[in-house]
Amino acid sequence: MSHGARVIRTGVSSGGAAAPPATASSAGSDAELMDGAYFRSCAGMLKVAQMISLLVGFISVNNSPWTDYSAYSYFQIVTMCDLVMILFFYMIHIFRIYRKLTCVSWPLAEFLHYLIGTILLLIASIVAASKSYNLTGLVAGSIFGFVATILCVLSMWSSYKVSCITQSTIHPW
Repeated sequence: MSHGARVIRTGVSSGGAAAPPATASSAGSDAELMDGAYFRSCAGMLKVAQMISLLVGFISVNNSPWTDYSAYSYFQIVTMCDLVMILFFYMIHIFRIYRKLTCVSWPLAEFLHYLIGTILLLIASIVAASKSYNLTGLVAGSIFGFVATILCVLSMWSSYKVSCITQSTIHPW
């Protein structure tokens, strides 16, 4: 009986499940380009809710008379930067870019984005709330900033759970 090394070919790489074999009919289909299930997933809907609350907060502050220019310009910059980054990660998941760019740890990048963005958004919302002087548009903008902060904390928690807990269960020792 030979105990030499054997190579067993499987369709699964270390990065995840095997991709279905490409056929001539499915090579150009939209199902391969976009992840339709991510639209309906909890993480996808959470990102959409974050983007909506950030956009409503930005519009509320933008269309109100300002009492403190620096406070509200900071709030607008933070909300727009956070909105653009959330949209960026949303597109990465929708178009499955994470499968093509494997040199980037996407769960770690998303976790770090949420960590930094949530802290900045919390600071901006506190400053906006303290400088609102009961003007309804400014109060509404800061409330939507706090709502977006809570949604970002939920996303950060789920991102941490995915990136750290699943990596700790992979090790065979």
